[in-house]
Amino acid sequence: MITRVLSSARTVSTLYPVHRLHGVVLLMLLLFTLLLGMGNSLHSRLLWVGEQTWPNYYLLDPAAVAPDCELSMDVEAEVQRRLAAYQPDPNDLFSTPPNPEALRQSLQRNLAMCEQKFQIYENNQKHATPALAVFKAVEQGFARFLLDNIDLMKFLFMGMFAMAAAISALDADHISLRLPHNRSEWRLNQGVQFAVNGLMVLSLQSYVGKLAVAPDSDDLILMQNAWSLVFGLFMLINVIRFLWIPERIKPGSLNASSPLVVPLYCTMGLIAMSYFFFVDGYNSGLAIYFGMMSNLSSMFINIGLYVLVGMALKQTRVPELLINVIKPFQLPAPMLASVMIFATAFPTAFTGASGIFILAVGGVVYDELRRAGAGRQLSLATTAMSGSLGVVLNPCLLIVVVAALNKEVTTSEMYGWGIWVFLMSATLFSFIVCKTEGNWKPRPVPGAFREAVAQLKPLIPYGLVAGGVIFAVWLILGLGFNEYSAPMILPLVMLALVFLDAGKDNRDEGVSRSKAFWTRSTSAASDSAVHIGALLALIGFSICLGGILERSDIMHVVFPETLDSPWLAMLVVVFMLTFIGMVMDPFGAVILVSATIAQAAISMGIDPLHFWIVCLVAFELGYLSPPVALNHLLTRQVVGETEVLAADRTGSFWQRYERLLLPLVVMATTLLLVAFVPMLFYAL
Repeated sequence: MITRVLSSARTVSTLYPVHRLHGVVLLMLLLFTLLLGMGNSLHSRLLWVGEQTWPNYYLLDPAAVAPDCELSMDVEAEVQRRLAAYQPDPNDLFSTPPNPEALRQSLQRNLAMCEQKFQIYENNQKHATPALAVFKAVEQGFARFLLDNIDLMKFLFMGMFAMAAAISALDADHISLRLPHNRSEWRLNQGVQFAVNGLMVLSLQSYVGKLAVAPDSDDLILMQNAWSLVFGLFMLINVIRFLWIPERIKPGSLNASSPLVVPLYCTMGLIAMSYFFFVDGYNSGLAIYFGMMSNLSSMFINIGLYVLVGMALKQTRVPELLINVIKPFQLPAPMLASVMIFATAFPTAFTGASGIFILAVGGVVYDELRRAGAGRQLSLATTAMSGSLGVVLNPCLLIVVVAALNKEVTTSEMYGWGIWVFLMSATLFSFIVCKTEGNWKPRPVPGAFREAVAQLKPLIPYGLVAGGVIFAVWLILGLGFNEYSAPMILPLVMLALVFLDAGKDNRDEGVSRSKAFWTRSTSAASDSAVHIGALLALIGFSICLGGILERSDIMHVVFPETLDSPWLAMLVVVFMLTFIGMVMDPFGAVILVSATIAQAAISMGIDPLHFWIVCLVAFELGYLSPPVALNHLLTRQVVGETEVLAADRTGSFWQRYERLLLPLVVMATTLLLVAFVPMLFYAL
């Protein structure tokens, strides 16, 4: 871990100075991809400005030369000349003299075209100012840059992944069920990573061998060789970390629980490799399925941008100021937990997925609940769920991905139903917490409402700056804020908020605002690098793992032709999607489900919109369910393993395991209601 989350959202220290350099490079890389992503909008805006400034801008050419056609041609004289010049071809049996009328019409059309060319030339001469020449050069140069770099996004994604995953490997920050406790477990962690990365290189080179005999595959071969270099770099890092172990890791031996230190992406990779190599005889399988990330590079770069948004949010006082608004009401722990669930859902939608939000603000949520008197079990459960309920709200990236891969549904439809699913699940959480915890009634002090309103005042500048950035982007680029533009606009909004937050009352003495802004921005990017690397590695090998479902006959077993009941099909879907959510990252899982389960389930009578809403809820249940429980792993990553191990193990069964049981009960109940109640209206 390169960061330690303390009681303040902004109290983050970088443990290794080299990470600051990584942060600078990643920040520049993400900002460049941001500019490239906005390229089409910027070019469209340039064309609009050109048309508004110079009428018929599209036809203007500052370098135009006079047409070489004859403007003063006498049509009748030219017709007669050509008729007189006609000589029949003795070798052509069907040679006939020209038709005077057809010849006349052709010459008249040519003359009209010549006149039009001269009009355009004269118009060019009238508007051919130095300003037009400069503007045209910039606009057309930018257009050529975009056209020549259509595939650049793939290599930018590869660079982002390589650097971020390398940092995760250097710091042993890849997501696993638990951290290494001794040197033997550390070596096990690094050794398995070395093996998986090495087998990935073998698969990539196997794919290169097949591409070598295929036509027009040079670009694809270049991509595979580049990926081989990336995974070769990871192998080198694994060797270095295998030999040089941090001093904080003490000697020890392996035990029965030691396999839990193996990163999840390695476990997925080993399972996928075993199937492709030994069952399917498909040595290139890993390379091909992992390569799907390159084909969807824009989507995965958006994930990186959302992670940057979350880490930049952690560098500001915004979470702290929002919590200050509800502090005057002195909410007891159960009620505060309920409020947190409602309040954190909407920021989750703006950070792309539940895991990203937990990484960004989970430490603040946990600390505030503990200050309010909540036990560790309830605090851990609420933190793990703090992002889960917002994945169905606008503008969550996960729904954008679903709609992009499946034309049967639209984002507006899913967001429309998602708000009701959110309200139901959040209300259910509040009911269960208040019933099981007791002491839920708030006892606000006199004037609490007035004090809460007063606490909104510090948030006004942040709201104005955010609104100003969104308006400026619309004014300059004509790009409105929606679920598709959010990954490009939100990083700009958050960087502006970081700059605002670096005011004189909120920075160290003697440090300028620009220096404080740069320090916090690069720190956010440095934190982002670790999480981007861990998440993208998990996503990539999730897709590889999903290849087993796609290439095997398991779908025919799960959905046999004799299964003609949509109710039974939905029951199977609920179990499968929950299981997939338990072992896979959400973005990789969506790609897998789109290619396998979705069409089979829809063909059996399940409504497409209903299916995908169920899918999102089932995934969130899976992320909260053992044995993996990804959201719990991320919660442990931000609050610290010590806090998780110190959670109370006394009282009733519910009290001892509330951090696991509360999310399971809420999300399982929500899933059953979402899955089967709508079918009463269309499947009877």
